[in-house]
Amino acid sequence: MGARLSDSRLYAHLWGTDELRAVFDEEARLQAWLDILAALAAAQAELGIIPAASAEAIAAAGSVDGLDLDLAAAETRRTSHSTLGLIAALRRVLPAEAAEHVYYVATVQDLTDTWTALAIRRTGQIAWRDLGAVEALLLDLAERHRDTPMAGRTHGQPGSPVTFGLKVASWADEVRRHRERLAEGAPRWRCGQLGGAVGTLAFFGDRGLELRARFCERLGLRDPVVPWLTARDRIAEFGHLLAMISATLARIGGEVYALQRPEIGELREPSTPGAVGSITMPHKRNPEGSEHLDTLARLVRAQATTLLEGMVGEHERDGRAWKAEWIALPEACLLTGAALAQARRLLEGLEVDAGRMARNLAAGGGYAASEAVLAELSPRLGKHRAQELLQDALRAGRERGETLEEALRGSGALDGAAPAAATAGCSAAIVDAAVRRGRAALATEADPWG
Repeated sequence: MGARLSDSRLYAHLWGTDELRAVFDEEARLQAWLDILAALAAAQAELGIIPAASAEAIAAAGSVDGLDLDLAAAETRRTSHSTLGLIAALRRVLPAEAAEHVYYVATVQDLTDTWTALAIRRTGQIAWRDLGAVEALLLDLAERHRDTPMAGRTHGQPGSPVTFGLKVASWADEVRRHRERLAEGAPRWRCGQLGGAVGTLAFFGDRGLELRARFCERLGLRDPVVPWLTARDRIAEFGHLLAMISATLARIGGEVYALQRPEIGELREPSTPGAVGSITMPHKRNPEGSEHLDTLARLVRAQATTLLEGMVGEHERDGRAWKAEWIALPEACLLTGAALAQARRLLEGLEVDAGRMARNLAAGGGYAASEAVLAELSPRLGKHRAQELLQDALRAGRERGETLEEALRGSGALDGAAPAAATAGCSAAIVDAAVRRGRAALATEADPWG
């Protein structure tokens, strides 16, 4: 375990998942680099650029378990070069002729950018799967609470009624758009890199483009057509989508956090056996899962900003840009993976207190029906006149401690008619439409990351 809190034996589970650490941990990354070098050698051998025997030897020796990583680390420090240490360790276990064909006229960026595309592919697969699971949970929850009334809130204050199903449908609809973004961007982000010194593949002459195509095909990546040595928009775009996904999960967590307050008490996040809310106030049940979604989203947004900065690079290569990605992108992926896993746990065990929702809606003297009263009076009095009359009447009624009906009777606004009942409007119909659309999409859409 390292010095970073996210690598701590005690706290690592808060900042990533084992599944994504299997992509970004050092040995996994080095193994992926070795696999990329083997794919490059195989493509070169197919075109007669290096002997087939060398390509076979490089593939056979390409196991991180068989390399002297202490040597690789020492050589990396001695040469001040990002990959010469790995090259030295690999060459040491190869026959002399094959050792000359390791990393044959490739660059650090050819290797690391291609690995980045593979890491994005794996992260995309996980995000696609987990977002689908989150969406399915939300659709079930929305349907279950299609007709569960609660106070709609604007500016943090109770307003007109909605249903809890409508609130959840809004969450599900946002998640659906992220799935669409993941599907649309997948082909764009999964591009290999083989450009040579300045992107021209000049060393390989007229075989350069065919070599790049075969190299990418072997790794299941797209040929980029144009090298992206300083064109970092793909990485920035993917990082910002991760930030948006995390922000959506934080919005959900924020609502649970707020509605779990005892004075509201409409939602409660699941509590695991043995969980301790406070070591000094034993009665507390803290919303640690929902608030952690906000923490994770803040950190992902910070990393996405670094990735955006990488788009401003100079000329044909600029290490300032893409080397910052080596830190920022893995962090964004790990943190987003943690957020997705946490959101799934939160939604799977979310407790909904429909009775408390109804009581909160009824509290306050029935003023939640003011929109319905305005709708009733507007055709007779005109919308603006009715609004002015109601604002004055209800303000005076509140000051006197009256109910909505008492305030309206006292003002003469209803002229003897009964006040309109509060209504959640088209909430149920909106939930029905959202659930139909979401389930149809989940049932029919092809996995773009498979």
